[in-house]
Amino acid sequence: CIFEIHTQTMKAKSLLILSLLLSMSIYSSGQIYDSLNITKLSSWTNPTVTPEPFYGIKYNGIWGWNDTNGNEYAIIGSSQGTYFVDVTNPSNPIERDYVAGKRNNCIWREIKTYSHYAYLISDDGAPNSFQIVDLQYLPDSVHVVLDNNTIFERSHTLFIDGNKLYCASTNGGSVGSSDMSVFSLANPELPVLLRKLDSDYPSLTNGVHDMYVRNDTCYVSGGYSGLFILKFNTTTNQFNLINSLTSYPSQGYNHSSILTDDGQTLIFMDEVPNGLPVKSLDVTDLQNLVVATTFSTGTTATPHNPFMIGNTCYIAYYQDGLQVYDVSDRNNPVRIGFYDTHYQTAMGGPYPNPAYQGAWGAYPYLPSGNILVSDMQNGLFVLTQPTATGISENNKKTISSVYPNPIKENERLFFKGDVLELNAIDVKLMNLIGQDVLVRANINPKEGLDLTGVKQGIYLMQVLSGNEMKSRVKVVVED
Repeated sequence: CIFEIHTQTMKAKSLLILSLLLSMSIYSSGQIYDSLNITKLSSWTNPTVTPEPFYGIKYNGIWGWNDTNGNEYAIIGSSQGTYFVDVTNPSNPIERDYVAGKRNNCIWREIKTYSHYAYLISDDGAPNSFQIVDLQYLPDSVHVVLDNNTIFERSHTLFIDGNKLYCASTNGGSVGSSDMSVFSLANPELPVLLRKLDSDYPSLTNGVHDMYVRNDTCYVSGGYSGLFILKFNTTTNQFNLINSLTSYPSQGYNHSSILTDDGQTLIFMDEVPNGLPVKSLDVTDLQNLVVATTFSTGTTATPHNPFMIGNTCYIAYYQDGLQVYDVSDRNNPVRIGFYDTHYQTAMGGPYPNPAYQGAWGAYPYLPSGNILVSDMQNGLFVLTQPTATGISENNKKTISSVYPNPIKENERLFFKGDVLELNAIDVKLMNLIGQDVLVRANINPKEGLDLTGVKQGIYLMQVLSGNEMKSRVKVVVED
């Protein structure tokens, strides 16, 4: 059994020690998770998963997917392969299927989704493969449509922007060695290489680790070389360098980044050495990049991967678990929640180096609002955030619905429920990786929402009145 302690303010040390002693005396095999404004709904692990021998990692990358019937899934990588876990009932995760990798003892796996496909990559040595999995048959099963090294054998990370797939540090196959490659997903089952970064900049970095891409603007984490901002010109089929940041405070191995929804702030982090702070970068003028501030949990844990909804940044923070920050003021980010998934080491450290333990990744984009987290040793966590983003339980009860849903492209969407009593609302439509697709301010809810220009896909819609969240619902657009 699991005994959880939830605290919203730091308690007196004596009370905390007493609580721990009491919990351990009652639950001799209990696990204690420190938290603030985040609650665990459930966790999942497969007992057959064995740790890879170098760092002791069992689980790695994570992503989520939901179908048009409202079912939600976690897709979590492991040392041996990839698991597809049904989290529609967040209190009872159910393993629906499993796709084995070409080899065991993998440190790295990463996952992204496009339409009803999942793209699975690994950067461990041969034998390895690029895998594409069709998800539309869930909850029954998944179907593997590609599992070979024809396109490439290895890649470290991947990102999907629109109908383009970006892969970092590819090796093998027809692509060969490349710092970063971009593919067309016009045929989702057979990506076609458009361009290799090396064709335009053969020695720009000492290796691309990751990239965040919005509207073909690439924020590239180049390891010890720093941060690079490039534009992929779809007309000329070329990469063009906009600017770079090769020296900045608390610099290390530039690992990953993400933009706020308004595109004004880039949050990025350095993985090595451990314990470096997160950076908040002013990107309002891409020709004048300014680090506004740095921030951290105050421990020696390492920020690993960031995810963003609006101005709320979710960080998989290794031994400090999931950390949630309000970054609406780039000069003064404020921690508004956390959940320490790695009970083996209490928050506060110090932690060992190398510190490959704890939260690897997260996925906060499910229509339900639940958050998925992968812990390298402890598996999948399904979390909820009743107050971390200002969504109170009372507001949750007044979530409105919309119709028709699914809706055809270019039709008008209409609202139902309490939202019709408001004179004006603000509406934001986001895709499943948190990018804005449609933003409308001060509209009359009785007149509905014009979806002209919104393409086929699954979206998360937020409806606000002033600063108060009124609804968060899934919208499915069909062709």
